[in-house]
Parts: sequence; structure tokens; C-alpha cells
Amino acid sequence: MTTTILSFQPTFTQLQEHIEYPKAGKLSKVLLQDQVCQYTLFCLTADTEISEHTSPRNAVVQCLEGKGVLTLEGKDIALEPGVFIVMPANAPHALKAIANLAFLLTLSKP
Repeated sequence: MTTTILSFQPTFTQLQEHIEYPKAGKLSKVLLQDQVCQYTLFCLTADTEISEHTSPRNAVVQCLEGKGVLTLEGKDIALEPGVFIVMPANAPHALKAIANLAFLLTLSKP
């Protein structure tokens, strides 16, 4: 079972308060999840890579801070604060953090 930071009650949080970078690699925190969606905060240190993979769920990436490159179906997309990316289920994608990078990943059933 995954421990989540929030629950489905009227509430709020400041995402910046949850951003923390590990000494190397990535750190993820599930903020909220139910049967349909999962909201996860990812924090990657500079030069961290996530190799190409797919997911059976639809995904949305919202970049919060830092710089990186998300390769989606062979096309490079610059990640910087404010970028919003939609990835359909089973789309091949990979990621590289150029500088420390934080983003919110939302997974949902297709």
C-alpha cells in the first residue's frame, strides 16, 4: 500500500513545500490517489535519466521547476516551469534532468 500525503477531503497544499532532491537519482511522493487517478510529485537531481518505457495509463506532466528533456514518441520536449504535456497510454517516453527537476505526474485510466 502506498502512503499518500493528501486525502479526498477538502484540503490543499503548496507543492513547493514537498519538493526535495535526493543526493542522486530521483525521489517520488504520491500526493493523492484513488481508483481512477494518481498524482505523484517527482524530484530528479541534475543528470538523472529515466530510460524509455510505456505506461498502460494516460499521463500528464506538469513541470514545476528546473530543466530537462522529455522524449515522447521520439520527439524531444523541453521541460521548464509551466510546461504541460499530455501522454496517451502506451506512448513510449523517456526523461533526462538537465538541472534539478520537479514535476507533477498525473496518471489516469484510459
